[in-house]
Amino acid sequence: MAVSKAKKFRQKCVREGKRNPEDGRSQFAFADMRTRRTKSKLEQLNRNKHKNHHSYNGDDGSFYLDLISGL
Repeated sequence: MAVSKAKKFRQKCVREGKRNPEDGRSQFAFADMRTRRTKSKLEQLNRNKHKNHHSYNGDDGSFYLDLISGL
């Protein structure tokens, strides 16, 4: 494979005794930050625990308005 222009520049800097720009990289530069894991069953239950479950008394904020009754 061909060597990129940036890599050639870094190698040239090192040959000339200058500081290597690779040394300034963060320790996380080579870490794979895309690691994913699926949620466990308990995490899923806790996530959906309070979603629309507050209407057990029938008090969910809805109401019925009867406009047709005898006025």
